[in-house]
Amino acid sequence: MVNTSTTLAGLRLRSPTVLASGILDETGSAMHRAARSGAGAVVTKSIGAKPRVGYANPSCIELDGVGVLNAVGLPNPGVENVAQELWAAARGGVPVIASVFGGTPEEFSEVGGMMAGYGAQAIELNLSCPHAKGYGTEIGTDPALVTEVVRAVKQRVRLPVFAKLAPNVPDIAGLAKAAVAAGADGITAINTVKAMAIDVRAGRPILANRVGGLSGRAIKPVGLRAVYEIAQEVDAPIMGVGGVYTGEDALEYIMAGASAVQVGSAVMERGWDVFAKIDSELKALLDECGYPSVEAARRVAVTAK
Repeated sequence: MVNTSTTLAGLRLRSPTVLASGILDETGSAMHRAARSGAGAVVTKSIGAKPRVGYANPSCIELDGVGVLNAVGLPNPGVENVAQELWAAARGGVPVIASVFGGTPEEFSEVGGMMAGYGAQAIELNLSCPHAKGYGTEIGTDPALVTEVVRAVKQRVRLPVFAKLAPNVPDIAGLAKAAVAAGADGITAINTVKAMAIDVRAGRPILANRVGGLSGRAIKPVGLRAVYEIAQEVDAPIMGVGGVYTGEDALEYIMAGASAVQVGSAVMERGWDVFAKIDSELKALLDECGYPSVEAARRVAVTAK
């Protein structure tokens, strides 16, 4: 029997499929539903220190056959107002990973500490949102700032901490090394890719923010490359993100070095049970290729001659 359970910095996942941050994870009931639908863990929507409205609409559009373009602007109710959502999510019986963002190391630390108090079992640092001024990539592209953020959060919490990195950088492996050296227990890669779309009849960008982040099938090769480069440089668990729709997509990420994969845009196309479908497809493919487990297949592309 093929075993698709996996371990991430001490977190035991029954399946390597994880609900990605920003996709149907605003409420505890939605995260609970993802868990009941087969997800091995769930990641909350990114939460900051204060309530934030986000950008005006249109803030999210689907690009046929390509993926989803969004610039929602990190809207959230503020960390003081999400405790009940985390407690509800925990009833799903799988690890709840809190995604947090901030403008300074102190903000990351404050929010991470409060999310830990609400029962989160790990923290994911959003160092990679491509379109929110003062946040995300504006912090996560500087190794010194990445180091400061990770250290600040690790000093505050005793949970596993994952640094979520952006692909829009010249050396993502270098950023991963900085994060791990500062105490990060793992890496999440990648976030959306900075992109835009134009309505040629109106003669203007479609998104109200003009520029956003692209997710979905189009970015899978970018995500795979990032995970592959990180896996060559750091000995820490990696969650691969970007264009995971099928068991074959998941196995590509695992062979590139990931221990688990996050699923986002595919939920819109394949429905809530996409997690169970991917896990089933992954088991069949692992069996076909002669691998008894996720761990047995992990990094085989990294070490291939």
